[in-house]
Amino acid sequence: MGQCDRSGSADTAAFCEHYDIGLDVSANCVVAEAKRADRVWYAACMVLATTRADVNGIVRKHLGARKISFAPMDTAVSLTAMEYGGITPVGLPADWPVLVDRNVADQQQVIIGSGVRGSKLLAAPRVLTKLPTAEVLTLTRPA
Repeated sequence: MGQCDRSGSADTAAFCEHYDIGLDVSANCVVAEAKRADRVWYAACMVLATTRADVNGIVRKHLGARKISFAPMDTAVSLTAMEYGGITPVGLPADWPVLVDRNVADQQQVIIGSGVRGSKLLAAPRVLTKLPTAEVLTLTRPA
């Protein structure tokens, strides 16, 4: 785990610039809020900072949701007990799917959030792919 400046460089792009780390080895964890009928559930999506998860297409279909969006900030913070901007797949609620983009899984190492904005984790993606609810799939579409 490495400490970082909480004010600005905890943001992925600012962190990478400040510490001279490529965006292609930084992975973001975004929280998706899925809905179908009266059911609401959540999933974490791990994608490289150079890509975007196709939440409305790939993620929605994979989860079997009728509607999907990024979880509101206050909801994500409340449900994860983590700081916004530092959410990590490690320590999420046990019933949440952790969807790891194949581009993340193919890296040797990635920088991920630590749960707080004041630090980051350097992790081997195999650690992420071995989380109990982790699934590796292609979450992004070509540009």
